Amino acid sequence: MTADTAGAPRTQRLLLRQWRDTDREPFAAMNADPHVMEHFPAPLSRTDSDALADRAAAAIERDGWGLWALEIIETGAFIGFTGLNVPAYDAPFMPATEIGWRLARTAWGHGYATEAARAALAYAFGELALEEVVSFTTTGNHRSRAVMERIGMTRDPRDDFDHPLLPEGHPLRRHVLYRITATPSNRQPGSRQGTARTVTWSSPGS
Repeated sequence: MTADTAGAPRTQRLLLRQWRDTDREPFAAMNADPHVMEHFPAPLSRTDSDALADRAAAAIERDGWGLWALEIIETGAFIGFTGLNVPAYDAPFMPATEIGWRLARTAWGHGYATEAARAALAYAFGELALEEVVSFTTTGNHRSRAVMERIGMTRDPRDDFDHPLLPEGHPLRRHVLYRITATPSNRQPGSRQGTARTVTWSSPGS
């Protein structure tokens, strides 16, 4: 096991790992794809995409967890990210740790987001001993909402909120919030306690 995969979550098909320099080009391509970025304010420039990858890698280096790069084990292909983050802004549900994902369009429809998210949740409740994990996205992002529901998260409409990083009247400002709490069935004895730190997302949503 290499240094960038040691201790990282993995599934039968996927590895959640530290970022590599070779991830930058395909990551920038997916962040420039209007279909991938449909529920974000705008696609990202190469500079902003690289900066997001740098922040994610720095957080994993510092804490051992975060928004991991996502790799298909069989092919070694980089397909996006999945992982955990602490939002940096004020919202009614804060403080909280969120789970999020962003996958290249070629990786859609294979169950990768659900599979990787389950591995990240297992890490959150096991290794980090978190009591609750949240996820959120724009109201119209039915693809991400379906993943949230498949991994056992639930929504109370009273928790829906206006994203503070988007101006009043913006069509993507309204967000739905999903939650999942630790239970005896999803918690394993934790070896590390989660620490509060953030990787600033380039834009809101999931």
